[in-house]
Amino acid sequence: MGVGEVAGLIAAIAFAVLAGFLIYPLIRLGKLLDQISLTVKQTGDHALPTLDESVTTIKQVNRSLQDVNEISSAASTTANNIGALTDLYGSFLGKPLIKVTSVFYAAKTTATSFFAGRGKGPAQGQHNDTQEE
Repeated sequence: MGVGEVAGLIAAIAFAVLAGFLIYPLIRLGKLLDQISLTVKQTGDHALPTLDESVTTIKQVNRSLQDVNEISSAASTTANNIGALTDLYGSFLGKPLIKVTSVFYAAKTTATSFFAGRGKGPAQGQHNDTQEE
């Protein structure tokens, strides 16, 4: 055996040892890639139903918000109707009631003034001045 053959044999043994050391990390890397692909597949399998449930939930929330909008609209309409009805009653009953109250107040003031003036007598020359409206 020559020097070249010995060097070739040593290089072949070194390459075999190096390949032996590199096989273990390559096997681990292969297992890691298999696990990653399995995880990605499971994530995809679980993501689609989750997205479908999310869409269903959002549709239900939108329906609930539409119901709330209808209730708010009805409450607003009711408040406007009550305001209009209050204005109607105020103008229909309020003004005549104020006039009737004014008549009774004027009658009371006149009667009080009349009876107060009668007790003092005309000779005294005193009469009760009242504010007139």
